[in-house]
Amino acid sequence: MIADGRQGEPGRIRPLSVDLAEYRRRSVASLYSNLVTRPTGRAVRMGVESQIAELERSQALCLLVLDFSQVRILDFSCADEIVAKLILRYAQERPAVQVYFLARGVHDHHAEAIEAVLDRHGLLLVTESEAAVFRLLGSRDDAISTCWDHLHRHGRLGADEAADCLGVDFDTAAAVLASLAAHRVVVPFADGSVRPVHLLDRPEG
Repeated sequence: MIADGRQGEPGRIRPLSVDLAEYRRRSVASLYSNLVTRPTGRAVRMGVESQIAELERSQALCLLVLDFSQVRILDFSCADEIVAKLILRYAQERPAVQVYFLARGVHDHHAEAIEAVLDRHGLLLVTESEAAVFRLLGSRDDAISTCWDHLHRHGRLGADEAADCLGVDFDTAAAVLASLAAHRVVVPFADGSVRPVHLLDRPEG
């Protein structure tokens, strides 16, 4: 179950970049950079979770950057273990660490497997290609897509603006923004606005 994304003003945001090819080599003692088979994916995910756990006392939000740049092959079982199960764990009610997600270095063949498992679980994920093209993958309707397009262009969106974009009332628009935050693709602020994860390290304005 995805938690309600309204958490108040975000505090310090700590990026945590994970080279998945390197994690694969360390986790399963192999020189190859292919992410295939469910046991491999589970071993990599457990390594990532262990690193996230070290942030529990810092009270910082974690922006987890999953780097696929050096991953040659990604199968559906590994995508499910690494991507879907990580998001599902940290999108639960009251997780020990507030984690947001960004996938970097995503090629078309990675995106196919990633989107399939996101759709299966009703999840969303922001991805960045090597050409710095950002996409929202996963289970999304027209309202989510419209809000995402606005966020990608303008950087921040409140419920009033979302209501105008969508042609709906304030409460409906606020619920759409809360859904984006609950899926960990935007960070919510105390004023009800949200900012997409891939723009968190950029100045506003």
